[in-house]
Amino acid sequence: MSRSVALFLVLLLSACGLLSKEVKDSKNWSASKYYSEAKSELNEGNYGGAIKLFEALEARYPYGRFAQQAQLEVAYAYYKDGEQATAIAAADRFIKLHPNHTNVDYAYYLKGLSNFNDDLGLMGIVSEKILNQDMSERDPKASRESFENFKELVSRYPKSKYAADAVQRMKHLVNVVALNEVQVARYYIKRGGYVAAANRAQYALKEYPQTPATEEALFIMMKSYDALGMTDLRDDAHRVMKKNFPDSRFFEDSTGKSAEPWWRFW
Repeated sequence: MSRSVALFLVLLLSACGLLSKEVKDSKNWSASKYYSEAKSELNEGNYGGAIKLFEALEARYPYGRFAQQAQLEVAYAYYKDGEQATAIAAADRFIKLHPNHTNVDYAYYLKGLSNFNDDLGLMGIVSEKILNQDMSERDPKASRESFENFKELVSRYPKSKYAADAVQRMKHLVNVVALNEVQVARYYIKRGGYVAAANRAQYALKEYPQTPATEEALFIMMKSYDALGMTDLRDDAHRVMKKNFPDSRFFEDSTGKSAEPWWRFW
């Protein structure tokens, strides 16, 4: 065994020993003491420590307002600790156990935030921070779920203090999902899958109208229909695009002059 591995194991065992001592020392704490200590850890950014204390609080004092609040706070702690799936599970549990709680709207909000910020772990950090990949280039599953979470919050609790922020995030998420559809359509068209590209672009237009993706979706339809020899559909798409985006960049080539023919530009 290498010295570095041995050192790691020693540190790990030492940490376990410290945790055991912490639990032992806290066995006589009251519910309020557990809660205040957990909040202190949370405020200091020690999310792992806060999670352990909130869970210990609920285990030792499963009833009462401190246990209820701990169930909600632990969902937030998991969210801040980057454990999105666990945060969502904790929020769902709180909603199920306390559907009429005064702060249940926050549980719905946390679910939306957890999906909204689901960056797929380390690879998400690499793609966003290093490769500058935006949300529309990822799997849209989390974005769709986040939208539904925020939609449920706004529908159930329109006067919630989190509703306004949820609405703004929903607007962003619609754009993200629409752009993702266009990304897929662009993938198909570059590989000669013109039918699939046209269908995907048409879907984006139908499901997500009046988003920034609309302009390129129309262009993809035009280009796809042209490649398929469907000139009537191509010209229909062109008329719609010309009416709504008369100065579209897709009507010009890279020099700024009109492209000939216009539908062959990319």
